[in-house]
Amino acid sequence: MESFPIAHVRKRLEAQGGGWEVLHESSNLEVGVLVRIAPTPDPPVRHTADEVYVVLGGEATLEAGGASRRLRPGDAAFVAVGKEHHFVDYELISVLVLFARRG
Repeated sequence: MESFPIAHVRKRLEAQGGGWEVLHESSNLEVGVLVRIAPTPDPPVRHTADEVYVVLGGEATLEAGGASRRLRPGDAAFVAVGKEHHFVDYELISVLVLFARRG
């Protein structure tokens, strides 16, 4: 078993103005915390794995594959492999990110 200091990492990243930190990597899964604080942009990306975002704090609009959805704390969103996506319209957004890797 492995546990993750999600709240601690989130607080630290928020205090330093945002960023990304990986909490766990294995052959099948990557877990990390992403924090974006305006005016730092969240550039559009595509990944080679399916991913799930779980909002920890703040709110933002997630744009993915031509669709958009406003996300708030407690919301989660799935983005399929290869879909271009990014967060927009935020002051601060903190998310737990789960990447499903091909083992």
